[in-house]
Formats: sequence, C-alpha cells, structure tokens
Amino acid sequence: MSDQARRRVVVLGTGGTIAGRASSAQDNIGYVAGEVGVSDLVAGIDVPDGIVLMSEQVAQVDSKDMEFSIWCDLANRCAHWLAEPDVAGVVITHGTDTLEETAYFLHRVLDAPKPVVLTCAMRPSTAQSPDGPINVRDAIAVALTEGACGVMAVCAGTVHAAVDVRKVHTYRLDAFSSGEGGPVGFVEEGHVRLLKPWPATVGPATPALARLASAVEAPRVEIVFTHANARSWVLDALVQERRAGVPHAAQGVVLAATGNGTLHREIEAAAARAQEAGISVLRATRCSDGRILAKPTDSLPDAGGLSPVKARIALLLDILSAGDGASPG
Repeated sequence: MSDQARRRVVVLGTGGTIAGRASSAQDNIGYVAGEVGVSDLVAGIDVPDGIVLMSEQVAQVDSKDMEFSIWCDLANRCAHWLAEPDVAGVVITHGTDTLEETAYFLHRVLDAPKPVVLTCAMRPSTAQSPDGPINVRDAIAVALTEGACGVMAVCAGTVHAAVDVRKVHTYRLDAFSSGEGGPVGFVEEGHVRLLKPWPATVGPATPALARLASAVEAPRVEIVFTHANARSWVLDALVQERRAGVPHAAQGVVLAATGNGTLHREIEAAAARAQEAGISVLRATRCSDGRILAKPTDSLPDAGGLSPVKARIALLLDILSAGDGASPG
C-alpha cells in the first residue's frame, strides 16, 4: 500500500494507572502510576491493514497530579496531529482520577473535526487481567470510525462525551458514567454502536491555544463546598488575599452548591463579598444528575449541568478569555 493511502492514529501518553506497575500481578491497588512508557503500552496492539499506529509521550504522571501546563502541552500536541491530513484521530492514555477534567478542557479549547479519544485503566499494566489493552483497542476503534469527531472518553466498552463523562466508582472496571444523558455509544468487538450523535465540537478555540501556551500558570480558581453548618472562613480568606495583593490570589471560585444551586446563608453572604473584591463566582450543583435551573432572583451565575470540577475549568477559561479582551461566557 502506498504511503499516500495509509492513515495514522496517534496515541499520546500522559501516565496514569494504565501505565502503572505493581510488585505483584495479584495487586490491583498497590501500584505506582505512570511507570510504563506509551510506546510499550501500544507495542502489542493490532490495527487494521493500512493503519499506522504512532505514539508520543507528552507527560508521565499520576493523574491526581495533573497540571495546567500538561493540559496546554497536550492540547497543542492534539492540535498539531489533528491538522495532519493522514491522521484519522488521536488517542490519549490517561489516569482515571482527573480524566473528566482533561477531557472537558480539551473539549473547550480544541476544534476537533476528528476524534480525540481519552482512555484509561482501573488496573495497572502488571495486573493478572489488565483492562488497559482492551480500552486502548476500543479507543483506536472509535478514532477510526467513519464520521467520528469531538472529544470523548472510552472505558469498559462505553463511549462518553467529554461534557458528560464522570468517574463514579473507586474500584470497578466500569468506573465512568455519562449520567442521565447516557453514553454516545458502545464498542462491541471492535465496532462502534452509536446511541446518539457524535459530540459537537466547540469550534475555534476560545481562548486561543497561543494564549494558553503563553500563560505562565493558570488563573487560580478554587472550589468551595457548601454543606450543613457551613462557615465563610475559606471564602473570607480568599477575599483577604485578593485585597492584600497576595501574588497569585484567587481570581475565581466555584461554589459546589446543594440541590438546585442553593447555598448556606453564610456562604451566600461571603460569595457576595468575594464578587465585590473582584473574584468571579460561579455556582455548580453537587448533585450527580440534573442541572441548575436559574431563577430570576438568583444573584450568582450558575454552571448549568457542569460538575464543580468542570465548572472550575469553564471559569478558568472564561478568565483567560477576558484577559484576551473577550467576553466571559
């Protein structure tokens, strides 16, 4: 087959459990994440005729330690490979702990007319029955599916849109859910069965990837939970730092609210003080399903159906966009 007829799938490695090692094949939890290189992870993966599998190590971390700088590097490498005409799609090997955050970040900053598929494992590569290899195969199958586009996650044979995916279990192999919206589809023996359309792409990156690359570090955006007997100490401390001009003081805060975006009275009062101090405030619900339904009397904006961790990314990007002269939104 001529080089012109070949198609490539690029696998970008970031570490995680899928690249983990344990001292015993019977040990599925006492491992060190991010020990195995992505080239080794894909070495035994069979691909269809005419497909070339490439790999590139972008990072090698336990995903609990994911950083904004890695997100920026990953986004730029995705953009680079997506622009190559013969690249069918990009697969990203990732830890499960923050996969939903990375997926949502890439969804927001990439124009992805081709598929970007994150995959993972709940067992290390040294396990007696590792789940990583089949997850990688399934992710490649999605990346090669005709018409596929957007940012997705594939785990345990299920395809999730980046906007919907959440980790919902600490241990089982099928650890992710798309909530009440349901998954995009399933991978069955290497073939994708769609349940709904491929996830829409965001379009031109906002803020631009160039702006992300030039940022020394992300704007500081914290998450504060409201709960029974809540007090305002954390929010008040953020306000004090802001007013004192402390370097890298918080520019935003997401309030993980109860129910339909409700807040303990002390948290609500402190949030108003935070806004007055120039801190952007956004409410997100703690509930795993549903979305915040806005009321005319609401004094604080809400994140709709985004989880608190995804709302944090949305607010972070809005702050960066505002720094570009764009309107937050």
